[in-house]
Amino acid sequence: MKLEELRREVYEANCSLDRHGLVTLTWGNVSGIDREAGLVVIKPSGVAYPELTPERLVVVDLDGHTVEGRLAPSSDLPTHLILYESFAGIGGVTHTHSPYATVFAQACRPIPCFGTTHADNFHGEVPVTRGMTREEVTAAYEANTGNVIVERFATLDPGELPAVLVANHGPFTWGTGPADSVENSVVLEEVARMAFGTLLLSPGQPPIARHLLDKHYLRKHGAGAYYGQRDP
Repeated sequence: MKLEELRREVYEANCSLDRHGLVTLTWGNVSGIDREAGLVVIKPSGVAYPELTPERLVVVDLDGHTVEGRLAPSSDLPTHLILYESFAGIGGVTHTHSPYATVFAQACRPIPCFGTTHADNFHGEVPVTRGMTREEVTAAYEANTGNVIVERFATLDPGELPAVLVANHGPFTWGTGPADSVENSVVLEEVARMAFGTLLLSPGQPPIARHLLDKHYLRKHGAGAYYGQRDP
């Protein structure tokens, strides 16, 4: 992928956070990676979405050194870089503080899978990380945020669960590219809102039956998936 094409994709993905109502002020960022070139494009820190242009985005190498751009990259850059290093199949990362997903993160609770809307997109409950220690927060906080995410996925498939809640913080999602990672953030916020309402209406509600969870996830994402259109 050409760098200018990736820059455009990351720009459009960041702008879409605002359109989808996932961000307040500047509380969110999207990045994308060109693995062949070893470069990541990310939103600059603290810049309002209406003020963004493709040229104002920051290009960094995999060590976090700025290659192109005059602005400082997002303070969450180290988290993004660790996710790219650890999850080889991803091409985009999104971080927001969308309200309902953040409610679950602040409560340090995973988002249960109560129904087929959730199951269509996430193969089980959306996990939450452990709380970070004083030492982890004090030294290399953003990098350690990535580390606790990776630790949580030691026995999970990031392809089947492209989202996580960082305890007391908020959600991160990822995908095949920047736009796909934002789509997963949109879906995450909706299923978090539905789960919140379900728990209000039925506090003891059990999760969806495993056979129904598998059916809905695999009909869309499995080897024999048949949801949607297929190329002729």
